[in-house]
Amino acid sequence: MLKIKKLEHRFIRSIPRELDVGLIYISMEYATAVHSCCCGCGEQVVTPFSPTDWKMIYDGESVSLTPSIGNWHSACRSHYIIKQGIIIEAGSWNDAQIMAERKRDRIAKARYYNPSAKSHNPAEEMKDTSARIFSNKGRMTVIFEWLRKLVRKY
Repeated sequence: MLKIKKLEHRFIRSIPRELDVGLIYISMEYATAVHSCCCGCGEQVVTPFSPTDWKMIYDGESVSLTPSIGNWHSACRSHYIIKQGIIIEAGSWNDAQIMAERKRDRIAKARYYNPSAKSHNPAEEMKDTSARIFSNKGRMTVIFEWLRKLVRKY
């Protein structure tokens, strides 16, 4: 059960050492938001803004973060959504769900920051490999046919 039901926002340059409960501190300079866990455990929750991490939406009055906040490294393992400053409990996840999300996150980061790297999706890797094999087979067939014609002439 979450103890904090609403977060007020404060735009700041640097994150303070001590966090006030019920406040989300937003540093646009460091593209990060920090707040005290909404379950009341006191853990600091850091949410960096980036194309593969969290996005902050400010509508002029309130702040939303997407995707949800999953405190899987904390003892509380709380999971919630911050939508227009309101805290919405999102339900707990089991270890398999957490592992799957961490894998999805690693893949998203790899694709974004190194788009030329091989895919981490086995189905896509198989498709790419098959395309290369057939493409190479086509080239090799052309080369062998050319070599045979060349040998016949001599």
